[in-house]
Amino acid sequence: MGVLVAGGVSGGHINPAVTLTLALVGKFPFRKVAHYVVAQYLGAFLAAGATYVVYIDAINSYEAGSNRPIMGDGATAGIFATYPQTFLSEEVGFADQVFGTGILLAVVCALSDPKNRVPKSLVPLFVGLTVVAIGMSMGFNCGYPINPARDLAPRFFTAIAGWTWRVFT
Repeated sequence: MGVLVAGGVSGGHINPAVTLTLALVGKFPFRKVAHYVVAQYLGAFLAAGATYVVYIDAINSYEAGSNRPIMGDGATAGIFATYPQTFLSEEVGFADQVFGTGILLAVVCALSDPKNRVPKSLVPLFVGLTVVAIGMSMGFNCGYPINPARDLAPRFFTAIAGWTWRVFT
């Protein structure tokens, strides 16, 4: 939906990895990358804030006075960002995300290739289906934070809003 909404204004750029990749392959001007990335992170941060406003009563009710743990029993930070399984090493988690993001980028580049003749009106649908497919097939380890802005900016928001790294099991 984000690609569809932003498509007419920005070309549907809501992911810094996509923006940078398109610039590297010559499909987007480098001079615009920094502006787009800042807007993407700001948009994700504001979206986390909006989610917080909408769900604050439910969060408070569910947490029942806890000190907002990020992981473990009673944790609600997963509403805003994805967190890895406890068994996952940093190296495998990194590889998992590089591979998943690579799949997304390959599909986005294929969809924007004029030789493939994908109707522009279908590109947002195919991007969305690709994200769903990546999540369904590769989401077990880390969720699927294949959009750096969508994952990192909400983490900053939860840090500011009081979530802690204390883990309760």
